[in-house]
Amino acid sequence: MELPKLTDADFSGKRVIVRADLDIDIGENYRLEALIPTLKYLSSGSSKITIIGHRGRPDGKRVEELRMKPIEEELRKIAEGIEFEVLENLRFSPGEEANDPAYAKELALKGDFFVNEAFASSHRDSASITSLPKFLPHAMGLRFEEEIENLSKVFTDPQKPILFIIGGSKNDKVGYIKDLEPFADIILVGGRLPEYYGDRALESVRDVRQGEKLIIANLVQDKEDITLNSIERFEKEIEKAKTIVLAGPMGKYEEDGHRQGTERIFKAVAAASAFKIIGGGDSLSVLSIYSLKDKFDWISVGGGAMLEFLSKKTLPGIEALK
Repeated sequence: MELPKLTDADFSGKRVIVRADLDIDIGENYRLEALIPTLKYLSSGSSKITIIGHRGRPDGKRVEELRMKPIEEELRKIAEGIEFEVLENLRFSPGEEANDPAYAKELALKGDFFVNEAFASSHRDSASITSLPKFLPHAMGLRFEEEIENLSKVFTDPQKPILFIIGGSKNDKVGYIKDLEPFADIILVGGRLPEYYGDRALESVRDVRQGEKLIIANLVQDKEDITLNSIERFEKEIEKAKTIVLAGPMGKYEEDGHRQGTERIFKAVAAASAFKIIGGGDSLSVLSIYSLKDKFDWISVGGGAMLEFLSKKTLPGIEALK
């Protein structure tokens, strides 16, 4: 994939705008830590760094609890010695999510060079992702480049069988699942996603049928976890897989009474002898709970962005950099 690399760029002494993944829960700093190598590299070139990003969904309005100050404070704790400024939440302006070119041009006035280091947001067609690169020389960040390199291993000569395990609650994942079916061998569906596949509550697990690749979990009575039979069936598929992509928890893992599915499936993947990738904010939280971060070959900062890249082999943010 021919994209402009930061290591080939001339940014020395320039004002550099860095689009970062700043939509995090305070204390879960994996996305901030992933940003540090790029900030250090830019700092070595005596650049004046301006970091931009979004938090939450303020719908174009100023929302006090979604200000960037707490994120900036967290970032400064782990970016010792690096000088930068952080602009206020981009989504406080309606121009960001509307992908308003005028808003992108306004942002561009703050820099001489643009770096996209927001892989987790690059499936969004927003002003700072797809329009801003039109107004400035640009490159992908160091972490962004690693994301593409590692995720591409799933569809570039992968070890088979290829297993996807997709959980969480967002219904846009159903579309990703459909797009992934052509090259996946098996797709396990958990979290609240089984609800989008119709009610077959009398079954303990919705088994794969001839010509289909989906194994859809059944949910416990309150629908906040997958059933024991579903867990056991998923574990059998995990044992056979040679490439595994895990995206999202199997239930409401924040509550002790609903952690069983998430804990067993995540630990089963961590123990598997396969090439293993995981991504998404909730997935990162689960890895922290069970201290599993060193058990995966690649941890993506993106959830939806990771699945969209794997299904379409590109993202709007990638296309904007070409």
